[in-house]
Amino acid sequence: MAAGAADGDQRWLVECLTATLDTARDVRAFAEESLRQASLLPGYGAALTKVTINKEIPFGLPAVLLKQFIKQHWQEDEENFVPPVVSASEKEVIRQLLLTSLDDSHGKIRTAISMAVAAIGQHDWPEDWPELLPLLLRLIGDQSNGNGVRGALRCLALLSDDLDDTCVPKLVPELFPSLYRIISSPHLYENSLRAKALAIVHSCISMLGSMSGVYKRDTVSLMTSMLDPLMEQFSIILNSPVQSQNPDDWSMQMENFPRLPEAKISAVLAPLWQTFVSSFKIYNISSIQGSEDLDSVDYDSDGSERSLESFEIQFFELWTTLVGNSRLAKVIGGNIKELAYYTIAFQQITEEQVQSWSRDANQYVADEDDVTYSCRVSGSLLLEEMVTAYEDYGIDSILEASQMHFRESRESKQAGSADWWRLHEASLFALGSLSEQLCEAQDSGSTRYSVRDLLEQMLTDIVGTGVHQYPFLHARAFSIVAKFSSVISKGVKEQYLRSAAHAIASDVPPPVKVGACRALAQLLPESNQDLIQPNIMGILSSLVALLQQASDETLHLILETLQSAIKSGGEQSTLIEPVISPIILDVWVQHIADPFISIDAIEVLEAIKNAPGCLQPLVSRILPTIGSILGKPKLQPDGLIAGSLDLLTMVLKNAPIAVVKAVFDTCFISTILIVLESEDHGEMQNATECLAAFISGGRQELLVWGGEQGRTLKMLLDAASRLLDPTLESSVSFFVGSFVLQLILHMPSHLSPHIPDLIAAIVRRMQTSSIAGLKSSLIVTVARLVHLSAPNVDQFINLLLSLPAQGYENSLVYIMSEWSQLQGEIQGAYQIKVTTTALALLISTRHPELSKVEVQGRLIKTSAGITTRSKAWVAPDQWTKIPLPAKIFSLLADTLAEIQEQIVGGCDDDCEEDSDWEEIQNGDTDTSIPDDILYSASVPSTANPSIEHLNAMAKVFDEDDDDSYDDALSKSDPLNEVKLADFLTSIFVNMWESDRPLFEYLCQGLSDSQRSAIEKVLRK
Repeated sequence: MAAGAADGDQRWLVECLTATLDTARDVRAFAEESLRQASLLPGYGAALTKVTINKEIPFGLPAVLLKQFIKQHWQEDEENFVPPVVSASEKEVIRQLLLTSLDDSHGKIRTAISMAVAAIGQHDWPEDWPELLPLLLRLIGDQSNGNGVRGALRCLALLSDDLDDTCVPKLVPELFPSLYRIISSPHLYENSLRAKALAIVHSCISMLGSMSGVYKRDTVSLMTSMLDPLMEQFSIILNSPVQSQNPDDWSMQMENFPRLPEAKISAVLAPLWQTFVSSFKIYNISSIQGSEDLDSVDYDSDGSERSLESFEIQFFELWTTLVGNSRLAKVIGGNIKELAYYTIAFQQITEEQVQSWSRDANQYVADEDDVTYSCRVSGSLLLEEMVTAYEDYGIDSILEASQMHFRESRESKQAGSADWWRLHEASLFALGSLSEQLCEAQDSGSTRYSVRDLLEQMLTDIVGTGVHQYPFLHARAFSIVAKFSSVISKGVKEQYLRSAAHAIASDVPPPVKVGACRALAQLLPESNQDLIQPNIMGILSSLVALLQQASDETLHLILETLQSAIKSGGEQSTLIEPVISPIILDVWVQHIADPFISIDAIEVLEAIKNAPGCLQPLVSRILPTIGSILGKPKLQPDGLIAGSLDLLTMVLKNAPIAVVKAVFDTCFISTILIVLESEDHGEMQNATECLAAFISGGRQELLVWGGEQGRTLKMLLDAASRLLDPTLESSVSFFVGSFVLQLILHMPSHLSPHIPDLIAAIVRRMQTSSIAGLKSSLIVTVARLVHLSAPNVDQFINLLLSLPAQGYENSLVYIMSEWSQLQGEIQGAYQIKVTTTALALLISTRHPELSKVEVQGRLIKTSAGITTRSKAWVAPDQWTKIPLPAKIFSLLADTLAEIQEQIVGGCDDDCEEDSDWEEIQNGDTDTSIPDDILYSASVPSTANPSIEHLNAMAKVFDEDDDDSYDDALSKSDPLNEVKLADFLTSIFVNMWESDRPLFEYLCQGLSDSQRSAIEKVLRK
């Protein structure tokens, strides 16, 4: 029937589309390939459009293919473009065909056509498709054609999300009257259409509100003309009582609030508050108590969720926006206590959650750990915003609201209500979401209410209630004790620590055990050993038993708790090592494909390794098995080799030299062969990290262990060569920088003859890399080679000049062009210090070739307004070109300015803190320094700074056992002792004194803030 009504092209398309649904795989594959090839031929798009709009063809697939066709072939500059581009004549045919079908009676077809029209309109309107808007306005204005109104609104809604600052001012005067007529005519238009019209107005006003500069004056009058009539409609809509059975009413009331001015918000604040309060009554009955089945999820014609909870969540998002706006926050400041009160009420556990969490502990853990889409989470975000906006007043308001709900829950309990616990739990949940802010408030004493007193009163009241009757209340209490352990008194903590230890060993509901594990994980490391030691064996035994029963979601929590227990076990952990280690290794093997669980298991094994007397038995247990696995990598299941290398790296971390030697004898050659022969990215990455750990632990002794002279070094260099292969995927080489850095740090004399080849390989790898992080790590390696060459940095520059780089004059030009662009993106205290000081060493050479290199300077501003995709295509970012010394000088000034800002921001009037990033991150406790921190260092003005000078001015950092492993790998580097502020001061003072003309020339290109930073140190 369809084929008879269609022309030849349509008939063929219908047959192909039918064949794609065939049960035979060969038939489907042939049809799909035929359609793919046809999509490359002229006329395909027009024929597909005709099939899509043919009401006699009951297919949804043509519409899907049409959308894909537009995305791939319409615009050459699109990211997903596939040649050839559609011809202008065929585009015209497709546009006209689609416009005639926007009022299709089939909702799905109408939506698909609307999406196709919107996709084309984003490219062609208004220049190439001026008739689009007039037709959409005609459809919207035809009250007798409901399908046309729906199709046009759907199309406009899609278009409005992508309008830029040049379109909206032209569109609004023509569009708004039609939209306003729909919004203000409830007797003519259903609520879903009115909500859609409001959504379009919302997008337009949001765009107008974001426009500034040359557009601001024009947009004020436009917004005023729209908002004045809308405010009356907003009040009418909001004053209507919330109807529990009508999702269309909910969406209508939540489409009311685009970015409104303060005065306009004030006008509708009262009806808005009334809607919020009245909606809680319905939410309490239907969702919290579960008395009515009203919260089933529904979806509108666009596929957006419509439920009572989603309605309330949108309300929370609105309040959060209002509170977060400094001007609007003043408008509602007088109602913050009431807002906090109702927010906590909305955070009560719903009956659906009770049923779900009681059936499935995994779901309870997942919802507790993840930021889920719920009133509880959205309410917490609002409370956090209240604290940010109103500070102590916000905290006092939340504490007062929590206290009120606590009193109400006690009254309900005394009255015999079975649901009394919900408000109690919600109050604790709300306070727990603000634990960090409330602990700070308690310490500072800045609030009217005592956080400690309120919490302890609420926690004490729970003691004695039935754990089986109120499992979620007890679980919350354990969680609160963990979060507020620094505030709660020692007696209450010890009481809950004993209760938690008892709970994990008892037959209690799963949520209670989850809460008990959270409490133990936090309390064990900070509790009195006299209290822990008599109970630690029981706690460890109970956790091991739980581990054997755990499911995927609870496994992470139990492993975390077990790690804390082992760290707190002291000498007794040795007694249980033979029991715990095999079980953890079994968990590790079973979950080797799950990176989160396997890493958790390795961290538990690391805690066992660090426990007194456990290292040797653990290594003896692990090493034979890991050695046999790595020795036959091709026979192992997926993930086991990569996981075994992770485990091996953990064993090597901070291990005694005897352990490193034992691991070397068993696994070193296997690790090298994995790097040289494997094609698995994960295996190669983990093997690279493992080799870096071998070098860090074994250092130059590693070269002796290999037997034949030079054999170990050759293997390491072969591995580096493979990892720097420019044909490899960039991700495979991600850790090669750390590996090569260890060679530089621990085998510098052996590496020196190979530096030219190494730099050439680094350049080739960088040029084919698409990952900025890999390039940055290799730049750090080059920077460390700059330091290695000191005091003969000139010779290193000459070496770079002699090495080729594809597309560039030499390697110096390429490396410095990349380095100067990426310096600001380099992360890590050590990495920033190495690269910054290396740049300073380079500029200090005054090498004549440096000034011949031009690199990227400042961004050239080419246009005003918002940068849209179309603007970016037409006018991509442009940059100035400046000499390399000027760029280096600017980067050094940036770093100095940032250090000074940290000093000013972090100190009082009497003292300043040493604000080098590395001292903050390494936990240096002695951070007070004299006011003249940026004094001129004692480097002679005629000398180039060298490693000796750096060491002379340095302070050794306080070593912290809790530093990350990456920091540990580089901790032995003397550059860690450099005081970056002193070093930069030395560089600038040296240049000022020794070469004033050059100094003044380089200062010409600095910004005011950069120049000011340098002037400060010159005045010292």
